[in-house]
Amino acid sequence: MSDLPDGLIPFLETAGWRGAAIEPLEGDASFRRYFRVRDGGRRAMVMHAPPPHEDPRPFLDVARWLAAHGQRAPEVLAEDAAAGWVLLEDFGADRMRDWLETHPEGETNAYAAAIDALVELHRAPPGPFAAYDLATYRREAALLTEWYCPAMGLTVDGEGYLAAWGEVLAPLLERQRPGVTVLRDYHAENIMLLGPAPDGTGAQGLIDFQDALVGHPAYDLVSLLQDARRDVSPELERAMIERYVAAIEPGDSFLADYARLGAQRNAKIVGIFTRLWKRDGKARYLAMIPRVWEAMERDLADPALAPVARWFDANIPRNIRDTFGGELM
Repeated sequence: MSDLPDGLIPFLETAGWRGAAIEPLEGDASFRRYFRVRDGGRRAMVMHAPPPHEDPRPFLDVARWLAAHGQRAPEVLAEDAAAGWVLLEDFGADRMRDWLETHPEGETNAYAAAIDALVELHRAPPGPFAAYDLATYRREAALLTEWYCPAMGLTVDGEGYLAAWGEVLAPLLERQRPGVTVLRDYHAENIMLLGPAPDGTGAQGLIDFQDALVGHPAYDLVSLLQDARRDVSPELERAMIERYVAAIEPGDSFLADYARLGAQRNAKIVGIFTRLWKRDGKARYLAMIPRVWEAMERDLADPALAPVARWFDANIPRNIRDTFGGELM
């Protein structure tokens, strides 16, 4: 137990979990750590979001808003936000991504349920969160030129890159008002299957939503269907987009906006995964970059992305792009 962070046991004792068994869990791409705790027939999860690197208060705010609007976020059982501790309902171990590895026959149903949950979220009024504005979109997209391009030894036109994104994204800004709550990491690794049936049906729970903003309804759809962490076939992607569109009827520009936000998100992820390697020593994310780059190439083929596509043609050589991003190791 020597690898447990200072303060965990006192926090559990204060929360009424003295003597609970503690199981550290694999971390994610942040400074947060997670622990499963058991005390007799009770079980719960501990999230440690240590300051100054992390702050659990946004997570708590979003969790309570989601629960108040019909979404299945984990119940908050205890908290010490100043110290970075949160005790949460345990959703179990059936993460959608992992469950599908052993139950591929349930893929369509599991994704359909995730689409239906997104539809319900988008029918609710937007939450009291900051706007996903153009400055944020461009700052995220710039992670590619800040981290990936130097790692590949490329000298690129950074100002032209941001200008191209401004031209591409400006048309959708009006269409994302008043907007919907955008969870920003809505994908198979952050969806828990709560007592899943063998066919993939059943309730789903949400985790890792602390960065929620108010933005465009296509963003979380892209996050789910152009998943950096698992392959989603083009056929399944199309079928799930059609399911969403049939329920929401979002308008004629929706598919072009989907491509716009797909390219923006995928550029951001390539930059983030490179940063995780270069800055944080987490090289395992590099293996996911070809999948992300391949999805980004499909997005760039949409006419709505023409200014950004021209920038890529002029700044990132085709031999690198033909291998879906090149080799970083």
